[in-house]
Amino acid sequence: MNNDLTNLLAVRAAEHRPLRVGLIGAGKFGTMFLAQARRLKGLHVLGVADLNPQRVRAALARAGWPETQFAAKTLAEARSSGATCILDDAAALIATAELDLIIEATGVPAAGIAHVLLAIDYGRHIVMVNVEADALAGPLLARRAAEAGLIYSLAYGDQPALICEQVEWARMCGFEVVAAGKGTRYLPIYHQSTPATVWDHYGFTPEQVARGDFNPQMFNSFLDGTKSAIEMAAVANATGLTPQPDGLRFPACGVDDLPHICRPQTDGGQLAHGGTVEVVSSLERDGRPVFRDLRWGTYVTFRADNDYVKQCFGEYGLITDSSGRYSALYRPAHLIGLELAISVLRVGLRAEATGAPNGFRGDVAAVTKRALAAEELLDGEGGYTVYGQLMPAADSLRRGALPIGLAHNLRLRRPVAAGQLVTWDDVQYEPTNPSVRMRRLMEKTFGPQAQG
Repeated sequence: MNNDLTNLLAVRAAEHRPLRVGLIGAGKFGTMFLAQARRLKGLHVLGVADLNPQRVRAALARAGWPETQFAAKTLAEARSSGATCILDDAAALIATAELDLIIEATGVPAAGIAHVLLAIDYGRHIVMVNVEADALAGPLLARRAAEAGLIYSLAYGDQPALICEQVEWARMCGFEVVAAGKGTRYLPIYHQSTPATVWDHYGFTPEQVARGDFNPQMFNSFLDGTKSAIEMAAVANATGLTPQPDGLRFPACGVDDLPHICRPQTDGGQLAHGGTVEVVSSLERDGRPVFRDLRWGTYVTFRADNDYVKQCFGEYGLITDSSGRYSALYRPAHLIGLELAISVLRVGLRAEATGAPNGFRGDVAAVTKRALAAEELLDGEGGYTVYGQLMPAADSLRRGALPIGLAHNLRLRRPVAAGQLVTWDDVQYEPTNPSVRMRRLMEKTFGPQAQG
């Protein structure tokens, strides 16, 4: 049988046996997926769950769906008619009969963990757009899914899954992976950015903000380094690459300089060691734009281990460092939700993940943006109080670091100076909270004591 995804989907369509998918969360990522999903015969979006159903209707309209295509009043009607049901109950969607997989796209760590655990209970595969939840507890969630015979997958189109694909390509070619990562807009001062300053850093005018559907805290999480840290933790946990001791360095680097800069310091580069993750900046430290930057893309650097391979690099026009031994391939852009169907189809038709955590190697700790007083309330990713810093998981566990995914609505027990790691001991938390319990169980499962 032809195992090509296009053919497999065509067979499902011809047999009137569509791949049935449930989407949880109708934000930008989900809306972009919906814009393409309606074009795929053999794929049935059974339901879309969001706390605000009207938001779903608006998203579907923007994505080009005629109203008749989302007119199903119930999930049972959706199953029989081939239309899509809109609802505000994610648990009901997960539990509905004949659902093959869920796409978790809420971006809320607690919700993501709860939805994945429920999907496992009901035997549904999971495509995890919610990288925030993945960074918090993904290794344990993926293990739980595998034990149940299910697939837990990162989301193609988002940068972590694309980076995982590039790492796999390099390794399957027999190359040593030196570094892998993505580009972003970065300056050191961005770590102190807040939702009140984010638009100044982006260069958006008040008029532009007023015209757009912009969430300042979400945008700020990309700017202050938190999102980069979360995504690189996901990559490390899925690929075996190890974060550097000081996390991400964000070197200014264009695509032509990747082999020179993203190589170990011992060979003239800027990495603490090889086999790591790094995010390169599209801005020089003085704010000038980097020539041929990689702001929207991803990359992998790799090394030739003998003179013949080095010679081949030169013969076939690869960019290399001055030694000719380090090279890189990059992808200049990513299309987020417009590419998500690749994960959906690989998981649903071939039981194949597009990247998944297989260990706990990278963690994202909460670090203060300013001096915080006792009794202050942390406001989480992209907020006013803390940002996320990538760390080797072993260091995070040793220091008792509070993960950024839990640094929301927790009150400080004592003051914490500016630029300092927030620890579990610094905050008041409820041990019985489901997300806290899951995270603590993951720390126990993957911590030093579990390694013997």
